[in-house]
Amino acid sequence: MEVKVEWNEGLSFNASAATGAIVALRSGSGTGFTPMEMIAIGLAGCTAMDVIAILEKKRQEVTAFEVRVHADRAEEHPKVFTRATIEYFLTGRGIDPAAVLRAIELSATRYCPAQAMLSQAFPIALEYHIFEAGEGGERTLAHSGTYPAAAALP
Repeated sequence: MEVKVEWNEGLSFNASAATGAIVALRSGSGTGFTPMEMIAIGLAGCTAMDVIAILEKKRQEVTAFEVRVHADRAEEHPKVFTRATIEYFLTGRGIDPAAVLRAIELSATRYCPAQAMLSQAFPIALEYHIFEAGEGGERTLAHSGTYPAAAALP
Protein backbone atom coordinates (compact mmCIF):
# COMPACT_ATOMS: atom_id res chain seq x y z
CA MET A 1 0.00 0.00 0.00
CA GLU A 2 1.20 3.47 -0.79
CA VAL A 3 -0.28 6.83 0.11
CA LYS A 4 0.81 10.37 -0.55
CA VAL A 5 0.34 13.58 1.44
CA GLU A 6 0.85 16.89 -0.36
CA TRP A 7 1.19 20.20 1.42
CA ASN A 8 -1.24 22.99 0.46
CA GLU A 9 -0.37 25.81 2.87
CA GLY A 10 0.01 26.31 6.59
CA LEU A 11 -1.00 23.01 8.18
CA SER A 12 -3.35 21.98 5.35
CA PHE A 13 -2.63 18.89 3.23
CA ASN A 14 -4.30 16.60 0.72
CA ALA A 15 -3.88 12.86 1.16
CA SER A 16 -4.34 10.41 -1.69
CA ALA A 17 -3.96 6.70 -2.34
CA ALA A 18 -3.83 4.41 -5.34
CA THR A 19 -7.64 4.38 -5.44
CA GLY A 20 -7.55 8.01 -6.55
CA ALA A 21 -9.56 9.21 -3.56
CA ILE A 22 -8.41 12.49 -2.00
CA VAL A 23 -8.96 13.48 1.63
CA ALA A 24 -8.24 16.88 3.15
CA LEU A 25 -6.03 16.82 6.25
CA ARG A 26 -5.44 19.64 8.68
CA SER A 27 -4.04 20.48 12.04
CA GLY A 28 -5.69 23.16 14.13
CA SER A 29 -8.35 25.20 12.35
CA GLY A 30 -9.44 24.70 8.78
CA THR A 31 -11.30 22.07 6.83
CA GLY A 32 -10.41 18.41 6.73
CA PHE A 33 -9.62 15.69 9.22
CA THR A 34 -6.75 15.59 11.66
CA PRO A 35 -4.46 12.57 11.31
CA MET A 36 -5.74 11.14 14.61
CA GLU A 37 -9.34 11.48 13.40
CA MET A 38 -8.32 9.53 10.30
CA ILE A 39 -6.98 6.71 12.47
CA ALA A 40 -10.29 6.54 14.35
CA ILE A 41 -12.22 6.73 11.06
CA GLY A 42 -10.10 3.89 9.68
CA LEU A 43 -10.91 1.79 12.73
CA ALA A 44 -14.65 2.51 12.47
CA GLY A 45 -14.74 1.94 8.73
CA CYS A 46 -12.77 -1.30 8.88
CA THR A 47 -15.01 -2.95 11.45
CA ALA A 48 -18.21 -1.50 9.94
CA MET A 49 -17.45 -3.10 6.57
CA ASP A 50 -16.74 -6.46 8.23
CA VAL A 51 -19.84 -6.49 10.42
CA ILE A 52 -22.32 -5.43 7.73
CA ALA A 53 -20.85 -7.92 5.21
CA ILE A 54 -21.14 -10.76 7.74
CA LEU A 55 -24.70 -9.79 8.70
CA GLU A 56 -25.71 -9.67 5.04
CA LYS A 57 -24.30 -13.19 4.57
CA LYS A 58 -26.32 -14.26 7.62
CA ARG A 59 -29.41 -12.77 5.92
CA GLN A 60 -30.11 -10.32 8.73
CA GLU A 61 -32.57 -7.58 7.77
CA VAL A 62 -30.54 -4.49 8.65
CA THR A 63 -32.12 -1.23 7.48
CA ALA A 64 -29.71 1.21 9.15
CA PHE A 65 -26.21 0.75 10.56
CA GLU A 66 -23.79 3.11 12.27
CA VAL A 67 -20.45 2.62 14.00
CA ARG A 68 -19.05 5.18 16.43
CA VAL A 69 -15.57 5.23 17.93
CA HIS A 70 -15.02 7.09 21.19
CA ALA A 71 -11.27 7.38 21.79
CA ASP A 72 -9.52 8.82 24.84
CA ARG A 73 -6.14 10.49 24.33
CA ALA A 74 -3.17 11.12 26.59
CA GLU A 75 -2.90 14.68 27.84
CA GLU A 76 0.83 14.92 27.10
CA HIS A 77 2.49 14.74 23.70
CA PRO A 78 2.46 12.65 21.59
CA LYS A 79 -1.21 12.45 22.78
CA VAL A 80 -1.72 8.85 21.71
CA PHE A 81 -5.01 7.01 22.08
CA THR A 82 -5.12 5.42 25.54
CA ARG A 83 -8.38 3.48 25.15
CA ALA A 84 -11.40 3.37 22.90
CA THR A 85 -14.95 2.09 22.71
CA ILE A 86 -16.49 0.99 19.43
CA GLU A 87 -20.30 1.21 19.43
CA TYR A 88 -22.39 -0.56 16.80
CA PHE A 89 -25.94 0.73 16.21
CA LEU A 90 -28.14 -1.58 14.13
CA THR A 91 -31.74 -1.05 13.09
CA GLY A 92 -33.83 -3.62 11.29
CA ARG A 93 -36.44 -6.30 11.59
CA GLY A 94 -35.85 -9.36 13.73
CA ILE A 95 -32.08 -8.94 13.94
CA ASP A 96 -30.60 -11.88 15.85
CA PRO A 97 -28.33 -10.72 18.72
CA ALA A 98 -26.27 -13.92 18.35
CA ALA A 99 -25.60 -13.05 14.70
CA VAL A 100 -24.52 -9.54 15.71
CA LEU A 101 -22.20 -10.88 18.41
CA ARG A 102 -20.65 -13.34 15.97
CA ALA A 103 -20.13 -10.61 13.35
CA ILE A 104 -18.46 -8.36 15.94
CA GLU A 105 -16.34 -11.28 17.16
CA LEU A 106 -15.16 -12.15 13.64
CA SER A 107 -14.31 -8.53 12.91
CA ALA A 108 -12.42 -8.16 16.19
CA THR A 109 -10.54 -11.45 16.08
CA ARG A 110 -10.12 -12.30 12.41
CA TYR A 111 -10.92 -9.74 9.72
CA CYS A 112 -10.28 -6.11 10.74
CA PRO A 113 -6.56 -5.32 10.48
CA ALA A 114 -7.06 -1.85 11.96
CA GLN A 115 -8.62 -3.29 15.10
CA ALA A 116 -6.03 -6.07 15.35
CA MET A 117 -3.20 -3.54 15.11
CA LEU A 118 -4.64 -0.84 17.36
CA SER A 119 -5.76 -3.29 20.06
CA GLN A 120 -2.05 -4.06 20.55
CA ALA A 121 -1.52 -0.40 21.52
CA PHE A 122 -4.56 0.31 23.71
CA PRO A 123 -7.68 -1.48 25.03
CA ILE A 124 -10.78 -1.40 22.84
CA ALA A 125 -14.25 -2.12 24.28
CA LEU A 126 -17.02 -3.27 21.94
CA GLU A 127 -20.68 -2.40 22.55
CA TYR A 128 -23.76 -2.95 20.40
CA HIS A 129 -27.33 -1.69 20.32
CA ILE A 130 -30.00 -3.40 18.23
CA PHE A 131 -33.19 -1.50 17.40
CA GLU A 132 -36.38 -2.96 15.96
CA ALA A 133 -37.63 -0.85 13.04
CA GLY A 134 -41.21 0.33 13.38
CA GLU A 135 -43.74 2.06 11.19
CA GLY A 136 -42.98 5.61 10.11
CA GLY A 137 -39.28 5.41 10.92
CA GLU A 138 -39.70 4.83 14.65
CA ARG A 139 -37.42 2.34 16.31
CA THR A 140 -37.39 0.56 19.66
CA LEU A 141 -34.32 -0.69 21.50
CA ALA A 142 -34.52 -4.48 21.35
CA HIS A 143 -31.14 -5.54 22.75
CA SER A 144 -27.84 -4.04 23.97
CA GLY A 145 -24.66 -5.70 25.08
CA THR A 146 -20.89 -5.96 24.90
CA TYR A 147 -18.43 -8.29 23.22
CA PRO A 148 -17.24 -10.29 24.91
CA ALA A 149 -20.13 -10.19 27.36
CA ALA A 150 -19.51 -7.71 30.19
CA ALA A 151 -16.18 -6.62 28.73
CA ALA A 152 -16.67 -2.85 28.81
CA LEU A 153 -13.61 -0.88 29.88
CA PRO A 154 -13.41 0.31 33.49
